Amino acid sequence: MVRQAPAQADALYNFARWLVGNAAEAEDLVQETYVRALGAAGQFESGTNLKAWLFRILRNAHLDRRRRRHNDPTVLREDFDEAPDHERGLLRDDIELDQLRAVVAEEIESALRSLSQDFRSVILLDLEGMTEVEIADVMGCAVGTVKSRLSQTRAELRERLREYRP
Repeated sequence: MVRQAPAQADALYNFARWLVGNAAEAEDLVQETYVRALGAAGQFESGTNLKAWLFRILRNAHLDRRRRRHNDPTVLREDFDEAPDHERGLLRDDIELDQLRAVVAEEIESALRSLSQDFRSVILLDLEGMTEVEIADVMGCAVGTVKSRLSQTRAELRERLREYRP
């Protein structure tokens, strides 16, 4: 388990980045995930899905942090609903194409940010290539709930991004 865990770092970081909205906090969350995973390594059952186990730890760590912040009187409440400020880089030298890509990327990010945390998590885990069973394990819910959330989320994203349909 210890040898395979680092291979998931990029996928964990990408998921954390969408959950928390900034690079530094995402890195901290991934580090906390690995610390928790190492501490609970004895509880990991050999032969089970390591990726799903790590994603569940990350999600639980994120939820724990949100709960702690929510109960912290020094944190402003509006901080909880702030949209992530994603970093962007140029994709090609063609400035017009880059501007168009930026607009489309902003629309997609906006559509994703408009989803509830659970719905956004389900679709992002799906994009990571996880099966519905793995997503259910990460989210701590039934497979039927995952199927329902994926269906609703896809429909919502299709509606929000309908102008980009061919």
